[in-house]
Amino acid sequence: MNCPAPTIDGSYVSAILAFVDCQAQTLGAFGYQALAAPGSLFSLILGGLLTLFVALFGYRMMLGQVPSIREGVLAFVKIGIVMMLATHWPPYQTLVYDTVFKGSAELTAAIGGASSLPGAQGGMVARIEATDRMLVTLAVEGAGPPQTRQQAAERPPPVLPGFDALALARIFYLGGTVAAFASVRLVAGLLLALAPFFLAFLLFDGTRGLFEGWLRTLLGAALGTVGVSIVLGIELALLETWLAGILAARTANVSVPNAPVELLVTTGIFALVLAAMLWALARLAMGFHFASAWQWMVNTPSPRPAYEAGEPRERVTAPGEPAAARSRAIAIADAVMASQRREDGGAGVVAPMAARIPASAVSRGHPEVAASPLGHTFRRRTVNRVSASAGRRDQQ
Repeated sequence: MNCPAPTIDGSYVSAILAFVDCQAQTLGAFGYQALAAPGSLFSLILGGLLTLFVALFGYRMMLGQVPSIREGVLAFVKIGIVMMLATHWPPYQTLVYDTVFKGSAELTAAIGGASSLPGAQGGMVARIEATDRMLVTLAVEGAGPPQTRQQAAERPPPVLPGFDALALARIFYLGGTVAAFASVRLVAGLLLALAPFFLAFLLFDGTRGLFEGWLRTLLGAALGTVGVSIVLGIELALLETWLAGILAARTANVSVPNAPVELLVTTGIFALVLAAMLWALARLAMGFHFASAWQWMVNTPSPRPAYEAGEPRERVTAPGEPAAARSRAIAIADAVMASQRREDGGAGVVAPMAARIPASAVSRGHPEVAASPLGHTFRRRTVNRVSASAGRRDQQ
């Protein structure tokens, strides 16, 4: 155990939160280093996956599927990313580990500091602990006995038999704070520890969805840390001033009969807000689709020039005009022209039809032939055909 066990000596919140945060960071750092160490089981698996990836790439080339320059570059980029992040701790710590654990704190400080939220720029755990102590002090002092009959009539009944409203309010406050903070930190630590496995899934198209799911969940945990810190800052801004006023009234021996129920409702609402914030940020992270962006990079064709050197301009297909549609148009135009020549037998009908057909629709492989009248394709003979041998025989 690299993190010492917490000692509960009146600082429950700070001890628990410090222990959870230490465990999450230790799990993410040492777990990754254990998997990425040379000679580990994962290093053997990664070597096998890289060999399989290169073999499949070469097998495609043997079958005649020569990759384009873009596909070759992206394949080398994938191998470089996997090898750099899955086997080397310094670049992984800078690009991933510190981004998740330290980047969320910096983002919270930037947003919360601009909004003047308590604890956004540091010291939030200490202020949460101070607020909990004020709740304990108020629970010891109590709301005070009613001083008049009107206050006795307005005093609300107990929420649950055997439970005090102030005790329930403290339960909601502590439970919501510790549960929300521990969930996002421990999830992030476990995902960072398993990063080498999920980074290796980036190599193949069939397993890239697992890498995408890991990345989405890790993004949701990082954003969840920011959301939890912002909600806790808003809760502290409300409870610190409110509890200070209630304790000042109790010090002056002024009863506050409605304070316990009001505090219970407030802490319960903020516990629900923490859960809603985590759910909303998880839904936001699920909207990230890495596979679609990767497929767009791989499959986007390179722009073709309007015409290449040495290529006639009439062969260039118009933008947005598919080649298959153009071929069908040529075939239909040739069939209509042949049908008109056979049925009408005159050039006067073929000419208007040819005028209606655009010159671009005529195929280069099928040049236009001048139409001949029906029955005049071959010259008619006016004398009988006599062979040379027959002429010699007649002369004899």
